[in-house]
Amino acid sequence: MTEALLELAGRAGCTDSEKCRAVLKAAAFAQKSPIAAILDARLVDEPLFLRALAEELRIPWREESEVIVPDNARERFPARLALGCLVLPELLPETGELEVIGFDPFDHSAWEAVAQFWRGPVRMRMTTRRHLLESLKTTYGVGADTFEELLEDRDDLSESVREEVNIVDEDDSEASVMKFVNQILREGLQQGATDIHFEPLGQDLRIRYRIDGVLHETPVPQRIKLLQDSLTSRLKIMSGLDIAERRRPQDGRIALEIAGRPIDVRVATIPSVHGENVSLRLLGQQRFDFSGLGLDPQNERTIRNLIATPNGIILVTGPTGCGKSTSLYTFLSALNVKERRIVTIEDPVEHKLDGVIQIAVKPEINLDFATALRSILRGDPNVVMVGEMRDLETTEIAIRAALTGHLVFSTLHTNDAVGGITRLLDMGVEPFLVGSAVRSFIAQRLVRKLCPHCAQPTEYKEEDLRGFGYPVEWAEKIRRPTGCERCRNTGYAGRSAIFEICMMSNRLQESIQRRAPGSELREIAMREGMAPLRKAGWDRVSQGVTSIEEVLRVTSSELEVLDE
Repeated sequence: MTEALLELAGRAGCTDSEKCRAVLKAAAFAQKSPIAAILDARLVDEPLFLRALAEELRIPWREESEVIVPDNARERFPARLALGCLVLPELLPETGELEVIGFDPFDHSAWEAVAQFWRGPVRMRMTTRRHLLESLKTTYGVGADTFEELLEDRDDLSESVREEVNIVDEDDSEASVMKFVNQILREGLQQGATDIHFEPLGQDLRIRYRIDGVLHETPVPQRIKLLQDSLTSRLKIMSGLDIAERRRPQDGRIALEIAGRPIDVRVATIPSVHGENVSLRLLGQQRFDFSGLGLDPQNERTIRNLIATPNGIILVTGPTGCGKSTSLYTFLSALNVKERRIVTIEDPVEHKLDGVIQIAVKPEINLDFATALRSILRGDPNVVMVGEMRDLETTEIAIRAALTGHLVFSTLHTNDAVGGITRLLDMGVEPFLVGSAVRSFIAQRLVRKLCPHCAQPTEYKEEDLRGFGYPVEWAEKIRRPTGCERCRNTGYAGRSAIFEICMMSNRLQESIQRRAPGSELREIAMREGMAPLRKAGWDRVSQGVTSIEEVLRVTSSELEVLDE
């Protein structure tokens, strides 16, 4: 058999037969399936190897299209067996036989377990391991095997009684709930999620991941509603929250290590009519450098020159979730040298920076932005970061700090860079202070990047491109999302930032002094060199980084072009 597998591996791209032979020998010694050993060693092209194996053994092949499992097969074939043996059941209605979809015909223990459980005719069909794992998750849901463990001892209870049982109080069940939570977290990290939401509905519990800024509902086991209170209680215990308090919102944190990776999780609970919603923000260790921002060379030079100034205010603007904190941490990291004293005031502290003094606001003891800012200015800082300018008092103190020789960073929630000017004026800041203290307003958005494995060139009608404001001469550079298994069939993988930088100038100061309308301020800024967000997005489209639809989604609906 070894020689036959070596021949199949060679036809599937294996160039090191000796290494493959050693892998097979080690698998035999460890009593491990040779197929799984070859795939784990990544010596072959998986689809080619498994398809050739299926042809050699005359086993039917299942194409990589979505596998739909009838409810009667799913109910009669437990998740623990399917996930433990890595097989997917499909009941054939015409014969009543069970067709089992798998990838490893040499995993004899798995096939014996299936035959012993089913006690009837079983047929096999092969597919790729990657597709099988994805189909198992879609069919049974994340953590389905653990979910069955939680319910198996209570099968004789009625649905109404089960809902009243607090399984967190039982030692074994508590461990299983913890295992289930870990599976949800691990799956979220593998998918690249930044947030996980547990959302109670009327008859269900929905779990959604925010991936690349977009929410995706993840498959969960049937009847997961039975675990709603247990999951909520477990998450509240882990984050140090009051499990008896269900009427008020609460906030907490969890420090975890999953697969050797330290993760800081921010937890927020919100009461609703169907139970408490729990939101988790996943904050892993991250490097903050300019290469990660995706700045074009000109904007990077502009920002580096800005943060090198000894004083003034630099404001980063945009909606929640647009990457403002990441940009500010990058700026601070670039300035973080032993000759500078950097102090931040944040709500909350999202990432810890070595060498930076970071303060978390605590409203319960009256430690707010304004109070903390007054105190740190007496501590001889060179650089100050204020998490957000929420009120006039904080803003005026920050402006005073900038005018007395400090470099101040902060954020505002506005739709564009020039909107930061009008926002400060609306808050009650005097126009001359805005013009003299602020060095720049930097607006930003995050666009999803096209998946490099499936993006395809595409064509648009010339009139449509003109309607979007996209340069017609760049039409041949446009690509579109297609979707594949590597990007969860979304066509996108990862995100990149686009920026709009409004530099304070003499002409802009004069217009601010006479309280010119926002449209006039924007026109002045653009004539003096500010490239709008939409233009930055078009640059990303022409580079093949993102799509036209993605730029339209995250930027203003109105055309951001200035007639010459």
